[in-house]
Amino acid sequence: MENWFACDGRGMAYGAKPKAVTRRSFVRGGVMTALSAWFGATALQHASFADPDRTETRDSLIVLFLRGGADCLSIVAPVGEDGYFRQRPTLALGKKDVLDLDGFFGLHPSLKGLYPFYRDGALAAVQAVGSGDKTRSHFEAKATMERGLLDDTESEKSGWLARYLAAQPTPQASPLRAVAFGSMLPDMLRGAPTTTVVRSIRDFRLNLPEESPMASTLATLYGTGEDAVIEAGRSTLTVLDALKKVDPTNYQPSNGAKYPDSELGQGLRQVACLLRAKIGLEVACLDKGGWDTHVGQGTTQGWMAGLLSDVGDSVGAFAKDLGTTGMRRVTVLIMTEFGRRLQENSGLGTDHGRAAAMLVLGGGVNGGKVYGKWPGLEKSALEEGIDLAVTTDYRQVLASLVSARLDGHSLLDEVFPTMRGALTPLPGLFRPIGA
Repeated sequence: MENWFACDGRGMAYGAKPKAVTRRSFVRGGVMTALSAWFGATALQHASFADPDRTETRDSLIVLFLRGGADCLSIVAPVGEDGYFRQRPTLALGKKDVLDLDGFFGLHPSLKGLYPFYRDGALAAVQAVGSGDKTRSHFEAKATMERGLLDDTESEKSGWLARYLAAQPTPQASPLRAVAFGSMLPDMLRGAPTTTVVRSIRDFRLNLPEESPMASTLATLYGTGEDAVIEAGRSTLTVLDALKKVDPTNYQPSNGAKYPDSELGQGLRQVACLLRAKIGLEVACLDKGGWDTHVGQGTTQGWMAGLLSDVGDSVGAFAKDLGTTGMRRVTVLIMTEFGRRLQENSGLGTDHGRAAAMLVLGGGVNGGKVYGKWPGLEKSALEEGIDLAVTTDYRQVLASLVSARLDGHSLLDEVFPTMRGALTPLPGLFRPIGA
């Protein structure tokens, strides 16, 4: 669809040859500076180099942020309520269109790639979830959620995932402990002690000519010794060697999984590469944009359906690739900054709303269920008379994840400092590790 309109940000649409390297240069400049001169365009300057082994007491977390405010009344459609059809005479999904979840809610058919995991109890939804931000502004709503806050009245600047990583130190953390796929560091990782931003893990390599003696020179320089620079260089080379063996270009998915040839599909394919390489990946962040469906949203076909097909097929391929064993210690969290307005607009789209939904997938999920208190769609139950009301604080979902699957129950006050002592995890959503 042509981008003939723009969004005002608050809910409505309008308009339409390398130098020689010596031991001294490494020590004087530091391993970070010296090695980064040999790498492609990466965020190595933000990484902390150490042994790639990581603790096995917590999951690897994959966060997919649907940027633009995804219509969660289409993703997890309340087809059991008449008000849904009254307010959306054109855009409502029919009961026969959706993939039945519990007789009341239905999953959008374009997410058919995820439906088998719901039936197997590995996928769950949380409906009517959101923050306290009522601006309906993309920028403010995303900043609020990524920083783990109630709204913009709270001044914490770091991201909730960054605080988790800082509060859950790993003495021998991998340079690839936290990876963001894209061109920018997401706010949820801002302030993290170990973060790498890449467009592709193919960038995370030594760019040396085939006959260059540099590789053997580096191995000799950092082959023996115990000081910090030597240990850092040695472990960095270990990670690079491991990455050569899992080049995504040659990576072969398992279990018949087929990733879409999309940015999201190929991003998740690379995440699977890193997880299978066992080089210490704990957090991976990916984005999927384009959800600001003010016009021409569509139902089972069209703009929204196309976006959801990519999500369902990409995430479904990832879970299928890793298999039951691989997903046992992996959790995928899918979230968006807010939902869309209940009533469709005159452009056959939906404007910015309030409550949204979250999807969680993994071996530790008590799935096959839609969580959260459903507020209803009668006018008296709507927020400001127009929007699905928020009944579950999104931080309750995050707290449940951190507590049960990231071994961080004792760290909740550090991860969510503005809720110190007052944040209650959403019960039952996750099984504690070892349970």
